[in-house]
Amino acid sequence: MSFRLQPPAPARPNRCQLFGPGSRPALFAKMAASAADVINLDLEDSVAPSDKDIARANVIEAISGVDWGHKTLSVRINGLDTPWWYRDVVDLLEKGGERLDLIMIPKVGCAEDLYAVDALVTAVERAMGRTKPIGFEVIIESAAGISHVEEIAKGSPRLQAMSLGAADFAASMGMQTTGIGGTQENYYMLREGAKHWSDPWHWAQAAIVAACRTHGILPVDGPFGDFSDDEGFRAQALRSATLGMVGKWAIHPKQVTLANEVFTPSDSAVAEAREILAAMDAAKARGEGATVYKGRLVDIASIKQAEVIVRQAELIAG
Repeated sequence: MSFRLQPPAPARPNRCQLFGPGSRPALFAKMAASAADVINLDLEDSVAPSDKDIARANVIEAISGVDWGHKTLSVRINGLDTPWWYRDVVDLLEKGGERLDLIMIPKVGCAEDLYAVDALVTAVERAMGRTKPIGFEVIIESAAGISHVEEIAKGSPRLQAMSLGAADFAASMGMQTTGIGGTQENYYMLREGAKHWSDPWHWAQAAIVAACRTHGILPVDGPFGDFSDDEGFRAQALRSATLGMVGKWAIHPKQVTLANEVFTPSDSAVAEAREILAAMDAAKARGEGATVYKGRLVDIASIKQAEVIVRQAELIAG
């Protein structure tokens, strides 16, 4: 372990982030009543240019006007390459009240993007005398973003979470696909005449997880476009969870249950983790640094793995 320890990520559930367009306020109460841990009201891709102003007004009203319970409430602003983003930030903070938890910044390509938003947010907070600091989450959606992912991860003390946006990422990389997440038809290997499909998003997800864990940020998987394919969603979510991501977006209400199912440790997994911790406690009491559990070796590293599962279960239960 390095002398510089990894800082902990924010201690809050983030199994599912449910998205809804700011131009459709009729959905807001249903989103608030859902089982998603995080609600993302969107001012960006799901809102037509002609509806940007009304969507922003809808969201500002909903921040204080809807009972969001204990959910984390986030608003995705427009990209920094548009004429709308600065007004999104200023109006949200000047008119939206203090219930808002996070601003999601799309298409972040470098740490300077975070610096720009941070400077504006800080100025408005000071001018308004806001007592609750706004947190950030970002989306990696470009070749530049993945190339600069570590400097982005340490780009602002406000940053809490980072997601992979598969569609724009694929376009930026020149990938020959129109799919959003999941395995791709032409991304396979051939062995003895049989096709074996692999995961084209794996390397980018792994880079995001490493950067996030290094700097105490929550790594989150982004959207899965085919909301009619439950098993495809579940398969990608399982891969993401195995890699170390803590949750996944839902672009349709039916995906909330699937995400919560995958990113909630099962009772059997939690029970086994607790048994491993108990076995290692007994080994340490005997002066041993390792022991055998169900026919396999467990040691100090096993304690850390088991603690991840137990902490996650306790966080969700709390």
